[in-house]
Amino acid sequence: MGVTVTETCEQAPTTAVATAAAAPMSEAERIAFWEEAALRLDWADADPDGGPSGAGKPWHTAHHRIPADAGAGTGPDIRWFEGGKLNVAYNCVDRHVAAGRGNKVALHFEGEPGDRRTISYADLQREVSKAANALLDLGITKGDRVVIYLPVIPETVIITLAVARIGAIHSLVFGGFSAEALKFRVEDTGAKLLVTTDGQFRRGVAVPVKDNADAAVSGDNAIEHVLVVNRTTPADELATVPMTAGRDVWWHDAVGHASDVHEPEAFDAETPLFIMYTSGTTGKPKGLVHTSGGYLTQASWSFEHLFSNPDPALRDQDVHWCTADLAWVTAHTYELYGPLSNGATQVIFEGTPNTPHPGRHFEIIERYRVTQYYTAPTLVRSLMGWFPDGVPASYDLSSIRLLGTVGEAVNPEAWRWFRENVGAGTAPVVDTWWQSETGATILSPAPTDTEFKPGCAARPLPGVGTRIVDEAGNTVPPGVQGFIVVDAPGPAIARTVWGNPKRYFDSYWRQYAAQGWFLAGDGAKYDDDGDIWILGRVDDTLNVSGHLLSTIEIESALVSHPDVVEAGVCPVADPKTGHAIVAFVVPTRPLPSQARAGNPAGVGPNSFAEELRNHVAKAIGPIAKPRDVVVVPDVPKTRSGKIMRRLLTQLFEGTTLGDTTSLQNEPSIADIQDVLRTRNTQK
Repeated sequence: MGVTVTETCEQAPTTAVATAAAAPMSEAERIAFWEEAALRLDWADADPDGGPSGAGKPWHTAHHRIPADAGAGTGPDIRWFEGGKLNVAYNCVDRHVAAGRGNKVALHFEGEPGDRRTISYADLQREVSKAANALLDLGITKGDRVVIYLPVIPETVIITLAVARIGAIHSLVFGGFSAEALKFRVEDTGAKLLVTTDGQFRRGVAVPVKDNADAAVSGDNAIEHVLVVNRTTPADELATVPMTAGRDVWWHDAVGHASDVHEPEAFDAETPLFIMYTSGTTGKPKGLVHTSGGYLTQASWSFEHLFSNPDPALRDQDVHWCTADLAWVTAHTYELYGPLSNGATQVIFEGTPNTPHPGRHFEIIERYRVTQYYTAPTLVRSLMGWFPDGVPASYDLSSIRLLGTVGEAVNPEAWRWFRENVGAGTAPVVDTWWQSETGATILSPAPTDTEFKPGCAARPLPGVGTRIVDEAGNTVPPGVQGFIVVDAPGPAIARTVWGNPKRYFDSYWRQYAAQGWFLAGDGAKYDDDGDIWILGRVDDTLNVSGHLLSTIEIESALVSHPDVVEAGVCPVADPKTGHAIVAFVVPTRPLPSQARAGNPAGVGPNSFAEELRNHVAKAIGPIAKPRDVVVVPDVPKTRSGKIMRRLLTQLFEGTTLGDTTSLQNEPSIADIQDVLRTRNTQK
């Protein structure tokens, strides 16, 4: 790293974001900050006259950290709020009921077929208690692992909270993942229970799910029971669903008949809460372990900071919608634990955003009067393509107060479209940067800002810290690409990799073990104001004739072309330049430039490809011109919306593909292969 990257993003006046962040905290100030944030929660034995420490706090040690040991190959030993005990589910449900807010809506659920259900906090308390009792009846106790393979339905929220309530450990798996992906997670966690469904509704079809679940638990594993939610099967056809006697149990039998009274137990703050598997392009996914007290503290505080109405008196009007699948870490933090611990009302939606039509999300915003809408850049780009002339005036989006993006850096052009068309040109946009490993947001503009830099992650939130450094750990000057590291993690940071602490050290701590910094794996740069721009995974950096270029900057240049809605840029080997740039682009519809060229494959001097190459050269410079442009229906993305650029390289070069089990759109692989075959025959 260390070569200046050409600036392609427009920047606001120097006062726009730079004034939004306070001066960095000292370590003592940071610990005190998180202690105050933790006291927003209900802790056991939180006696104002004394606690375990006799100092009026429910913990005896706020923060403990033993640095990583490079010689031993071990990561840091991180603990928060030692001696303190709490129950995560109680903090998300029961305490709101106890405070007299049981009638407040917790969840507005909308299924893809159009079925709807509204669940109050009192309803949620009863359902979570029933599920907790059912789990105990199935032999699940503290520390046991439960894998949850469900779509976005109320039962997913209920069982997740129930697992937390009894001190067990949950691991959610996207309901669209293959049997192979599920099998790995079942076996790696050593789970005793799998929770699944007969099927799920997706793109207007009832998709079978139980067969995948059966295949996943058919091998050597610790599964004792499979708990099955009936989502798609008519009651008179339940006998057609394959159920293994003695192992499989229907939800409506086990949970439906359980008592709705359950007394939650308080557990140590460092009790593991969940295992979150990262999406991998090579190697096996990593199971990141997050613990209870620290994670909930940061999730709860950061949700309030980023999403709650700045005026506490108006927060009862908030309706939050995070569009992430519940299996993704964004949903854990800003769809499950963050909103519920704050007593917020939110929307959960089962289906895909363009079923049965591309305006489905706008209908939902209007129906429930959504005030904050938090989604991925990939969806924003899709909306741009579906509505090239803007959102029709027939949709009432006037309830929107705040917008947010997450997953990877949002292209400035998409940012502008999002704010203008969904946020009426005035809504603040919290462009959040964080990871499964950090557990909660690290960088974001402040929601109270009035001016923004489109596509800029701004600065660290209070209580955490970052820096951008070169390989030796030296801070890079403005405009120079470096590695972003978290030098002051929050209490939500993952403690280890499940069953593989060495991988935890090697992946995140080895490079800067001496400094004690967490290596995020993303490239970034400062601008002249000190604000941070995320440039994508460092593995995706292109080195063209000695010039380091960022994939996100080239992609943003491509997306700024009116006929491109999405782009994935990857490096391929080139004997002359080291790397050559290949761009996979998803066109808008209709595509006049392609029609003019008469060349859908994008080959030839007068083609759409040449038009895009020149567009990038004008936006960035000739060095950034893609050598090849491939027009495709879609680019492969993880569930978090990250483009799998290494897969694009492998597809273009025809080499063995890395892991594809974590893709949200696995059929895109075959589509790209078809396009490449056609393209090669036209050369």
